[in-house]
Amino acid sequence: MSRLTLHATDRGRDCGPGVIPACLMGMLLPCLALVAGCSRQGQAGAPTPSGEAMAAPVTAATVTTQAVPVEIHAIGNVEAYSTVTVKSQVDAVIKQVHFTEGQDVRAGDLLFTLDARPFEAMLQQAEANLARDEAQAKNARAQAQRNKGLFDSGIISKDQYDTFQTSADALDAGVRADKAAVENARLQLGYCTIRSPIDGRTGSLLVHAGNLVKSNDTSLVVINQIHPIYVTFSVPEQYLPQIKKHLAHGKLQVLASAGDIRENPDTGLLEFINNTVDSTTGTIMLKGTFPNASSQLWPGQFVNVAVKLTIEENATVVPNQAVQAGEKGEYVYVVKPDMTAEYRPVVTGVSSGGETVIEKGVEPGERVVTDGQLRIYPGAKLKIKNES
Repeated sequence: MSRLTLHATDRGRDCGPGVIPACLMGMLLPCLALVAGCSRQGQAGAPTPSGEAMAAPVTAATVTTQAVPVEIHAIGNVEAYSTVTVKSQVDAVIKQVHFTEGQDVRAGDLLFTLDARPFEAMLQQAEANLARDEAQAKNARAQAQRNKGLFDSGIISKDQYDTFQTSADALDAGVRADKAAVENARLQLGYCTIRSPIDGRTGSLLVHAGNLVKSNDTSLVVINQIHPIYVTFSVPEQYLPQIKKHLAHGKLQVLASAGDIRENPDTGLLEFINNTVDSTTGTIMLKGTFPNASSQLWPGQFVNVAVKLTIEENATVVPNQAVQAGEKGEYVYVVKPDMTAEYRPVVTGVSSGGETVIEKGVEPGERVVTDGQLRIYPGAKLKIKNES
């Protein structure tokens, strides 16, 4: 037993510090096997992601064909059809104002009455002068007629007859001058009643009753004609050939609205194209006339304008959001039958009502991605969330 004890001690001394004794190795091996078995069992039991779970969620729309209006859009400014600044034509005191500010008036409506007493006196004086001179001219004409008989009989000389005739002619000329003075006095008196020269809407009252106004100096009120009304706008010069082309077949329709051009716009006609292109901006000014029956358009207002050139029948269209801009131009993602994404370059046309015309690149009936393009790439699996 003493030798066995020494033998065991010697074996313990022979093992280095990094060597696991046989007894410990026997205990660790079953544990390692158990851990390895658990690890293999965990790997075998883990769920594998399905193809549907890896697909990118997107929304899609079907490419359709429809009639699309070809329009040119711009920002316009509303202008009064005509503007009149009412002024007095005589020096007088305003006696009465016959309208309220902002009132709609018709041509001929009474606006102001001026103090007419000085002009009535002038008219009476001119009429009196006319009556006096007419009496004198009548007497001079009678004398000339009597002296003509005496001259013909040789009783008076020609110089005497010419004197009577000249006097009668001078008084006749004075009568004509008096008549002109009477007409002028009546005209001045007529200026004491100021009437509206146009149909329109009055602005702010600039003077009131009791104010002294001077001839052609003081502005009394401004009247704007708003039925009809103008809308002026400018478009890039490259659209000019198209506008002239379609204008040759008839007047073009113009839509104007202070908000969304598709919601309750006013409809007018293109009436004027400026005779020159603005070289500083490369644009040309146009003007449309609108009946403005609902008074929706107001002078000085900025509005959205659309000029309707024509209607493109059976156009291939997609929603605006389906068209993306890339380094090589515009493109769309087409949903293939196997539910993968296909990169498709396109050539776009006009846009209207949230739809873009596709001139080349897709066909009616195909489906295009309208939302979620940032999450996909050519060949990516797709999952359609909703489809229109």
